[in-house]
Amino acid sequence: MPRSKWFAAAGTAAAITMIMAPATHAASAPSPTAPAHAAAVTTLYYDSTRAPGWEAAITAGVASWNANVANVKLAKVRPGTRAEIQIIATNGWPQATLGPVRPGGQARVELGSLAVTEGHDKTRIAAHEIGHNLGLPDTKPGPCSQLMSGSSAGTSCKNSVPNAAERSRVESAYAGRGAASLTPADGRVLVDAH
Repeated sequence: MPRSKWFAAAGTAAAITMIMAPATHAASAPSPTAPAHAAAVTTLYYDSTRAPGWEAAITAGVASWNANVANVKLAKVRPGTRAEIQIIATNGWPQATLGPVRPGGQARVELGSLAVTEGHDKTRIAAHEIGHNLGLPDTKPGPCSQLMSGSSAGTSCKNSVPNAAERSRVESAYAGRGAASLTPADGRVLVDAH
């Protein structure tokens, strides 16, 4: 194909992509220069403005998920846009909506201070609760190597990295399907008290 026709075709594809992308998430549309075989990445936005004192733990928990799964990425919500994941600090036990949350959906994470008072690691709590939003149930009791074992691993456990099985389950939940065909979030609230 002549170079000028290729650029015209690429520009048309980019325009179609931008028209089909939701307005609040248009920046996450794939680049027209991305390889055709690249898997689509689902971007979920989170709002942690109501979780004072948890900023470092949330940042580290999000970074752990972003470093360990490829099909879904978590990003801080941009001003004027809606977040799929609302993260708040509470005085109770940590809890979260069981996902997988989808673009345009709604999930909640409550980072409860009772677990911190008992001695549990804040970053592990944040990563664990976000794991619920990504579709992972608790695996209690379980070893420290399982992020979703939560508090059952004991207060000495600092692991905030999902293991291979947990990563695989999240990758499968967000694997290369159009957002419209994805199974909606479960919606149950899982409380992580013992």
